Amino acid sequence: MAGREWSIQEIARLAGTTSRALRHYDDIGLLRPTRIAHNGYRHYDEAALVRLQRILLLRQLGLGLPQIAEVLNAPRSQHSEESALETHLALLREEQARLARQIASVENTIDALRGGEELMAENMFDGFDHTQYKEEVEQRWGRKAYADSDRWWRGMTDAERDDWQQRVADLGRDWIAAAESGVDPASAEAQDVARRHVDWLTGIPGTPASVPGGDVKGYVVGLGEMYVADPRFGANYATSAGGTHGAEFVRDALRIYAEANL
Repeated sequence: MAGREWSIQEIARLAGTTSRALRHYDDIGLLRPTRIAHNGYRHYDEAALVRLQRILLLRQLGLGLPQIAEVLNAPRSQHSEESALETHLALLREEQARLARQIASVENTIDALRGGEELMAENMFDGFDHTQYKEEVEQRWGRKAYADSDRWWRGMTDAERDDWQQRVADLGRDWIAAAESGVDPASAEAQDVARRHVDWLTGIPGTPASVPGGDVKGYVVGLGEMYVADPRFGANYATSAGGTHGAEFVRDALRIYAEANL
């Protein structure tokens, strides 16, 4: 007796994706349907569902489709699927614990405000880890750089933080759009985004770009290289082409801008 199968429409609805995305995964060999019916409809079995779950988990970790294909198509041992999912599960549980701490801290703040109680500042920011790169920043640019930027961040109002984060999101969106449009990194369009990016960097206290007489050019060029080398940052500029294409575009545009203007 054959195992259960799901139609492409059912899978799209259950996974929160689209039939178009699933067909694209089929086109590039990432997720083949288990069976194609006489009417052309795609159907998927349990093994396909497990593979799709892994695809979506890897996407959330910032990997592009080519990188995901490499991971999924690597030589597998008998229990590799289970081991891979156990690794994903551990990462998800870490994120779940962090979110649970955030929820609890916000709930405690709400309760204190409603009850007219004194706020316990030491408990208000559990799970809000803006210091996660503290050691790395201090190693790269010194303790003063981190202290200055941390003081600046903590001194912001909520509205200022929202504006700053929106500025970051706008830059990321515009970088990706420029990279996917096929324009040259030296084009006016790309160089305008590079200018905005450098303006943003110079506004962050503690960075070499914000210090009078600092090596802004070297800092900007070095950051561009880091965007390509470090997947944590490169994921911010991931395009549909996958890999490091987007980060490479940003690196090249920043280097051109720095050479011409800094």
